[in-house]
Amino acid sequence: MSNKSIYLILHNIRSAHNVGSIFRTADAAGVEKIYLTGYTPRPVDKFGRVNQKMAKTSLGAEQSVGWQGQVKLSDLTKRLQDEGREVVAVEQSREAVDYKKYQLEKKTAFIFGHEVRGLSNSVLKQADRVIYIPQHGYKESLNVSVAAGVVVFRYV
Repeated sequence: MSNKSIYLILHNIRSAHNVGSIFRTADAAGVEKIYLTGYTPRPVDKFGRVNQKMAKTSLGAEQSVGWQGQVKLSDLTKRLQDEGREVVAVEQSREAVDYKKYQLEKKTAFIFGHEVRGLSNSVLKQADRVIYIPQHGYKESLNVSVAAGVVVFRYV
């Protein structure tokens, strides 16, 4: 993989359908790995049972994209940064820059969050940068799986 390899971090996403959809997009785009943090559903539970809701939308992509479950986001972001990876939160906030103006210059991990609450300020502080997708309609945000697709295909 190139030196611009992409990881995704899905933090506290509620819907197994959204997670499955992101896996499918990640497979199509060539994402290297997905980290599932907080209470984000995993493709397989601690008893080895397949998450059927996720499998329905991922169409098997959870078997072709590397993934790892980890509860504590702060440990993961620190480790990735120590390894030289830039951690970029995707969220609407005051310090965020338009995603079209962000230049991917090295290996990067993009963080996507909760469908309604997004990413908390404490998570944004862990990131090296924060980017957002401009909204032109009446709604204030995109579905998290759609946002992941927009960002991922911008940088592959």
